Amino acid sequence: MAHVELLFTRRRHPGSALIRALTWSAFSHVELIVGNEVIGAQAPEGVVRSARCYRLERASRAAIMRIAHPHPKRVQELVESQLGKPYDWAGVVGLGLRRRWQDADCWFCSELIAWAFEASGHPLFRAAAAHRITPQHLWLLPHPCEWQKG
Repeated sequence: MAHVELLFTRRRHPGSALIRALTWSAFSHVELIVGNEVIGAQAPEGVVRSARCYRLERASRAAIMRIAHPHPKRVQELVESQLGKPYDWAGVVGLGLRRRWQDADCWFCSELIAWAFEASGHPLFRAAAAHRITPQHLWLLPHPCEWQKG
């Protein structure tokens, strides 16, 4: 079966440390790997495409997870369809306050990834929990990691 690759990262940055502390996570960010690039929701830019090597250079720790999926191209197309959408600041605040404040036209990193799997017909989580997905929730999924830095 084919697979989808996700890049998990953390940085030596106060925002990264805060996200890790609030979510009890080893990582503060997750993106979809597409060849030599990654696509993900990043503050403050929103959903952007970046060079994978750029993300890895900035990371103090990183790992790649492979998730089996019958149609990985569909996940990629869904994430690419969100390029240019803004960052979901209200959704991030809602995570901390345990409120559902997601905006359908904005994304934070783990929310975007979970949505793409769900929209492709192969959800990673129950629909009722999809608004609370953090990088830690994705990291805890039982899928193999191919590589780690840090």
